[in-house]
Amino acid sequence: MNDLTAVDVLVDPDGTTLEHARAWNARMRESVPDGFALDASHRPHITTLQRYVRTADLAEVYDAVHRILAETDTSALSYRAVAIGHADWGVPGQGLAVILLRPGPQVFDFQAALLAAVSPFTESGGTAAAFVTDPGEGISRSTLDWVDGYVPAQIGPDLYTAHITVGFATLDDLTAIEAEPFEAFTVRPASFAVYQLGNSGAARKLLWSRPVPN
Repeated sequence: MNDLTAVDVLVDPDGTTLEHARAWNARMRESVPDGFALDASHRPHITTLQRYVRTADLAEVYDAVHRILAETDTSALSYRAVAIGHADWGVPGQGLAVILLRPGPQVFDFQAALLAAVSPFTESGGTAAAFVTDPGEGISRSTLDWVDGYVPAQIGPDLYTAHITVGFATLDDLTAIEAEPFEAFTVRPASFAVYQLGNSGAARKLLWSRPVPN
């Protein structure tokens, strides 16, 4: 098998959105104190595409993403934060909480273009070696399978669930949190990046980035 890297082609959101994400992360850590904190190695982000790519082809992946950005009106890409939700992620009694986003239509065109550009450099069957890990840390089966199955499971208007992950909480606490009123807000890109993934879809290691053009 080729040496593979698990990558996330993602959107770094604007500063106001980062403040919201960190506030929600703090609340989740009240529920699960040993859950991860949003920091330099767990960046708040909006995934557009996750794939296992051949490590030897990473430079070509960066060039492909750069080309698609040059062809895209990035000022038209926007999202609306509409709710707190969660997914069960292999931890009994806990859920992985997210800010759910409603993407604008241009986001789907952007995702499709990225997929076409990056696909020549992808493989399936990535292992824990494809991820960033802390000493003694393994990669959960749910994380391995999520990256492998991102295409087609999260591609296009009927399947893509845009979100910002904000941490783990107990299912009981999430039931109460999700029942509270949520004040919607607009999310805009500040930059675009390729990260190497860690456990639970965390953006752990910056590999390449470009700011939104002025």
